[in-house]
Amino acid sequence: MNELLTRTAVGILLILVALASALFGGTVFAVLVALIATVMYIEWSRMVGHWGFNWRLIGFFYCLLPAVALLWIRERYIPGGIAPQPDLLVWVFLVVWSTDIGAYFAGRAIGGPKLAPSISPNKTIAGLIGGIAAAVVIAGVWAATVALPAMVIWLAAPFAFAAQMGDLFESGLKRRAGVKDSGTWLPGHGGLLDRLDGLVPVAILTAALMAGGAI
Repeated sequence: MNELLTRTAVGILLILVALASALFGGTVFAVLVALIATVMYIEWSRMVGHWGFNWRLIGFFYCLLPAVALLWIRERYIPGGIAPQPDLLVWVFLVVWSTDIGAYFAGRAIGGPKLAPSISPNKTIAGLIGGIAAAVVIAGVWAATVALPAMVIWLAAPFAFAAQMGDLFESGLKRRAGVKDSGTWLPGHGGLLDRLDGLVPVAILTAALMAGGAI
């Protein structure tokens, strides 16, 4: 119970910081994103440092691309030709957060067959479905409320799936590196890579669609 309370308290704090920085945008958001990307790369380097230069290079882009994507989304999303708005960025956050929360509680409550036991023994198929369902509902309600493009509503499910695949990817890295968490910065959560592994693919995919004019 104490671990759950700690995890919840830290999670709420992280959410508040993310929402506040998204609201302010500009320099505040850019500095925060740069700091987070730097810490993520430090964690990545500690895990794969003895695997060779190629892995360090992969990590550089793994941390850089979502950072650039988040800045692009926040500062370039201009609905109706007015000033940049955080609506789409908040949607990205909600997809990732609701996926994590839904997967966690569905997995614990339902259990059942494992999703990828050789990579992450605790993840279940029920958690995968629960995470997707939570993202569809929560991110979908937000998209409808702030009148995001209709396509965004339909993207919640596949992006929630992508978020969980990002989680599995990072779990695979940790298993190969022989570590439980990528860091110890966040009580109850581990490191920033542990918390943001699902955000990496969702941010990149959203920015790509936005840059291509689909959103």
